Amino acid sequence: MSAMSGDSGGAGEGTVRAGRRTVQVHRPRKVLFPDTASGPGSELTKADLVEHYRSIARHMLPELKGRPLMLERYPDGLGGPRFMQKNIPGNYPRWARQAEMAKKGGTVTHPVCDDTATLVFLADQATITFHRWLSQADRPDFPDRLVFDLDPADDDFEAVRAAALLLHGLLDELSLPAMAMTTGSKGLHVIVRLDRSTPFDDVRAFAMDVARVLAARDPDRLTTEQRTDARAGRLYLDVQRNAYAQTAVAPFSVRPKEGAPVATPISWDQVKDPAVTARRWTVTNVLEQARTRPWSDIPTRGRALGPARRRLDALR
Repeated sequence: MSAMSGDSGGAGEGTVRAGRRTVQVHRPRKVLFPDTASGPGSELTKADLVEHYRSIARHMLPELKGRPLMLERYPDGLGGPRFMQKNIPGNYPRWARQAEMAKKGGTVTHPVCDDTATLVFLADQATITFHRWLSQADRPDFPDRLVFDLDPADDDFEAVRAAALLLHGLLDELSLPAMAMTTGSKGLHVIVRLDRSTPFDDVRAFAMDVARVLAARDPDRLTTEQRTDARAGRLYLDVQRNAYAQTAVAPFSVRPKEGAPVATPISWDQVKDPAVTARRWTVTNVLEQARTRPWSDIPTRGRALGPARRRLDALR
């Protein structure tokens, strides 16, 4: 790997320069994603994973900074056990930020990724996917992101595309700028930036009411039913992530699936493109997509929900 120096043997170590720090990478040739249908040589090693996160850092870090994280780790690769880790690893460096967050009966000390060196360190821990809180550590009860997770009954992105465009239209009616992101799995996240003035309970209630209005506009294809057996093949409008300590996959995170697909920000023109699917971008091509800055036309300043709530109530 071009950014790595030192011993690259399977049992050896290497180093990566990340900002002002040099980060050690252990067993860089450890295969995390085995050969796929693409044929021999298509495996993804830890060195490849580290390089993905190092190279995408300038685009990914603004979406991670200040947020408690949950790490999805595969120390032995995709064929081994999965660990969903909230607490910081035992060897977490002193220079990396952490946040002690309240939970029922105690606290959890989460990693917080504010710089490239931390991102590279966590990739060396075989973190395949980063799951982020929807609020920041300094104001954890007041989210700055609202997420609609469009979850199809089958691997049917046409249903996702139609639902996303319908939701985008409704959010336009509410004067809420929205962003779209492929999940790297089956669906799409539609994300709204908030101003951190509304607590989680009210945000989730608002999101649920939006979902209900949307489902009422297309009841044959959309549902808010949480029970799978009650959905009758319809796409589920999931808003349950909008709660304290709940997480959503972070933009530019790799997903633990064949081909190493990546959760990727896209423009609304790309949502309409029939060539775009949930797994369109992978570690091999996502950097080119990131450089197009697909969310650049969305205001960076978060919106208050009060005016949108009044508009929504008038529609119901």
